Amino acid sequence: MGAISDRSKLENLANSYGITADFWGYDGQHRSVSDQTLIQILESMGVEGLCDETIDAEIQKRQYKSWETVLPSCTVVRCGSYNTLAVHVPHGAQIEICVELEQGGARTLVQQDDFTPPHTIKGVLTGQASFAIPGDLPLGYHTLVAKVSTDNGWESHQAPLIVVPQSLNLINEQTPTAWGMMMQLYSVRSRESWGVGDLNDLAETASLFGDLQADFLLINPLHAGEPIGHLSPSPYLPVTRRFFNPLYIRPEDIAEVAYLSAPQRSLVTWAGEKVKKDSLRNDLIDRDSAWSAKLEALHVIYQAGRSQARQRSFERFRARAGQGLEDFALWCAIYEKYAGEIPAELQDISSPFVARERISLSGRIEFWAWLQWILDEQLETAQKVAKSAGMKYGICHDLAVGAHPYGADVWSNPEVYAEGFTVGAPPDMYNQHGQNWSQRPWNPDALAAQAYKPLRDTLRTIFRHAGALRIDHVMGLFRLWWIPQGELPSAGAYVRFDHEAMVGILLLEAQRANAVVIGEDLGTVEPWVRGYLNERGVLGTSVFWFEKAADGRPLAPEEYRRQVLVTVDNHDLPPIAGYWAEEHIDLRARLNLLVEPEAETRVAAQRERQQVQERLEEYNLLGENPTEREICEALHQYVAKTPAVLFGVSLTDAVGERRIQNQPGTDTEYPNWQFPLADGTEQVVLVEELAANPRLTSLVKVLNTAVHGERNSEDNGRSCC
Repeated sequence: MGAISDRSKLENLANSYGITADFWGYDGQHRSVSDQTLIQILESMGVEGLCDETIDAEIQKRQYKSWETVLPSCTVVRCGSYNTLAVHVPHGAQIEICVELEQGGARTLVQQDDFTPPHTIKGVLTGQASFAIPGDLPLGYHTLVAKVSTDNGWESHQAPLIVVPQSLNLINEQTPTAWGMMMQLYSVRSRESWGVGDLNDLAETASLFGDLQADFLLINPLHAGEPIGHLSPSPYLPVTRRFFNPLYIRPEDIAEVAYLSAPQRSLVTWAGEKVKKDSLRNDLIDRDSAWSAKLEALHVIYQAGRSQARQRSFERFRARAGQGLEDFALWCAIYEKYAGEIPAELQDISSPFVARERISLSGRIEFWAWLQWILDEQLETAQKVAKSAGMKYGICHDLAVGAHPYGADVWSNPEVYAEGFTVGAPPDMYNQHGQNWSQRPWNPDALAAQAYKPLRDTLRTIFRHAGALRIDHVMGLFRLWWIPQGELPSAGAYVRFDHEAMVGILLLEAQRANAVVIGEDLGTVEPWVRGYLNERGVLGTSVFWFEKAADGRPLAPEEYRRQVLVTVDNHDLPPIAGYWAEEHIDLRARLNLLVEPEAETRVAAQRERQQVQERLEEYNLLGENPTEREICEALHQYVAKTPAVLFGVSLTDAVGERRIQNQPGTDTEYPNWQFPLADGTEQVVLVEELAANPRLTSLVKVLNTAVHGERNSEDNGRSCC
């Protein structure tokens, strides 16, 4: 591509593709995106040979892009709203349109007046016609069918029509506040865990906290990681967001284990002996060893076979999951065969070489698909246990922003991803060069052309056994910061998505699952976005440490938003015990992550703690010379005074853990996502010990008093309600 001398034309073209040519920085300064970045993003979207001589033609081409096809690639409308569908046919041709409904039947659309003049598109004089989309169409994935008259009769065209809810109505102004526990599942282990917290541990903790009057259990993303070899510790950089990580399987809970022969059962037992001992120690979590041992046991169980009824159940699961599961399992089998170094000829899923591997690796494909079936069963059990324990919502899953650029999602559907870019965030006060999260972004046009199938397939899989879903960086449904490969994050630009379509599909899948949606709307968020999400019934997120009044003091509880999940902290912040002891400053100083001089940072932290303590005293939540435990409980009492409809409590705070799970701005410098749950004395806290943990039980009593009232706090069990 050549240089463009007219910046205004370049900005015009970029804007037509959803690329923002300028933005406001965290410091209030207006910044322009470089010409080079704008041109690179345009190139990734299919604009070729851009220069002064071609830019006018490219602008016009983009302006009339929708005129090149009879129907739009995908139409998303809100139920109950009147909408107009614009279609394009050779000038003078007749057209009839109907909607074939997802559940059967059809509706004919009525043509409306449209006096738009015709245009010559690719040498054909083309006209525009408009049809009314009635507001009473049912929710769902429907099909527009257009019949266009030609010299040889009638020609048929089809395109998706998706009707989505106006909003989710599971939570409203009358919904009482509910509290829940938040935890990193991999870190929460029992004596029978294979070195990593698993789905049996999830069910056990859900049962416990359900009895303690919690209504949800928010966990880290359970997306799948690498099939073999070194497993990335971050749950936010998976190889796929649609399928789950078999690392979380509890082998002994698989039904076939009960029918293993004595020698087979011994193999399973022996495989877990060493890594089970790891669960008892406060050492960094070794995912690689845990998965290696677990994979050995899973092979034994898989090879033992299944009853005919169980086999039929597996086959039904496989058929329901469809081609997406087959492609993911194929990627796993290829990754396994070539030890993580997939050959160049196998990088293209449509190549004959991949087709050959699909046949030769059919047995291994079945194994990797079987693991997803087992995960589905154990996830179903965990959610059933949570609900039977009295939880209103049960398990709340977490959806990462994206997937690994060389993972299964990108490999199986490369057309929908923008090549040569990763996503992240522009510079802010904590990261002066910005952040690069390493995930490859979706191409907005390609996503629409596939009727948002990658998004809806992912949501549908996660919602199967979830009562709620947290969307990490929910701004990703509106815009993402694209970073050219090899450049600093500061060299990026925002690219907009069709948020109306993407949020609508999120709501449709959530409504079908009867699940609540929480958007993580922290950080740089355009002000209108929070209002939009609130209107659509998507909860926001409020964190005590980030909620400040105009004078810098903690925001008064009555001034918090209602439609949010409110917490004291999160996994990117130090637990209260570590924060109050300034251990987070010690860590950041050691890692050279401080923006200001260390002495100034400590003075600011001391001032903040003093302001917090004064605010807690103002609300009569603290006495003189409070202990760190009393400060922790007072902070939660304070947050419980907000009108927020959901109130989350970090399990690390509940047991007195001091270490941060993830230190932003680090990769190898700090062992992110590798700490097991421990208390303030650095003793491991096991699942079996939670019910009798004095600090946790004290905090739960405080929570239930604050949320449910004095009467319900007398007995921590559900029987008191």
